[in-house]
Amino acid sequence: MSEGIRIDKWLWAVRVFKTRSQATEACKSNKISINGQPVKPSREIKLNEKIEIHLGPFIKTVQVKELLTNRVAAKLVENFMTDLTPQEEYDKLKIMKEVNFEYRERGLGRPTKKERRLLEKLKKSKF
Repeated sequence: MSEGIRIDKWLWAVRVFKTRSQATEACKSNKISINGQPVKPSREIKLNEKIEIHLGPFIKTVQVKELLTNRVAAKLVENFMTDLTPQEEYDKLKIMKEVNFEYRERGLGRPTKKERRLLEKLKKSKF
């Protein structure tokens, strides 16, 4: 690779997105940016570029270490990108997961319609 590789293909190859079409859609909806500028799926990336990925309220920042075209194993991803995401973003993600988590005792099955409505009401209420 002398020049670069499409950003949607690279994001899929390093397992940021599960499918290449999800990576393409994220680019089209301005969720991927380089140097603060939203990019198109066909944008070619180069070594050492910093990419911001908006995954809901979570913003992941990565730096390109190496270019690749084929999808790699999860254990090998660290050879191709550096995660520059601040710890505060991961803390924010952890808090969001804890707040939206509902625990049900084993064996109780799915909530009834009445229980589900009560849970939704509790989630929407402000403390």
